[in-house]
Amino acid sequence: MRLLAIEQTRSPQGKLRLRFDSGEAMLVLPAVVADLSLRPGMDIPDAARASLEAAAGSASAKERAVRILSAATVSRAELEHRLRQKGESPENARQAVEWLDGLSLLDDEAAARQIVRSGTAKGYGAARIRQMLYAKHIPRGLWDEALAELPEQDDAIDAFLQKRFRGRQPDRTEIRRAADALLRRGHAWGDIRRALERYDPDLPEAVSYTHLTLPTIA
Repeated sequence: MRLLAIEQTRSPQGKLRLRFDSGEAMLVLPAVVADLSLRPGMDIPDAARASLEAAAGSASAKERAVRILSAATVSRAELEHRLRQKGESPENARQAVEWLDGLSLLDDEAAARQIVRSGTAKGYGAARIRQMLYAKHIPRGLWDEALAELPEQDDAIDAFLQKRFRGRQPDRTEIRRAADALLRRGHAWGDIRRALERYDPDLPEAVSYTHLTLPTIA
């Protein structure tokens, strides 16, 4: 197989198009062309084609991994999962993660802390944030340390009730719905009950724990 041309493309990543005498074409990153010293007119044995395709796949996975990491703090497992979702092979995804890990650019502890901060900013409680840690593939051994930074929930719950009730006296249905919403946000019933008492000592009597819809916690 002979390489006929190396063409520029409009790819945001600057990918090059390789054209072969077989009529086939392949998009690769410039690094692949440089690493393999590719040039128009050179013959590429069939045995070398597999190496070319592997190099192209590996470079693509690494480039995609860098883009993902530049947009958000992610754990090792989350990054590999997202690469595979984007169509990278399991082997290329694993190698890309190992490459970034070797450069000390992946930090599961930092990713866990970022998730806790994000959940806190949204007014979530510990149970909901545990769901977030699970969904983002954070190792369970890191959960407790990250959750230790979670502030007391009283202020978040009080702010929610003030916004929901606007200083007025809610009826039984409104109280139950507000408590239900707080449970879905991951707050503990004990914390919710105390917040209702702070708003109005008579409110907790209007709703019981058994009447609430409990969230499923991973």
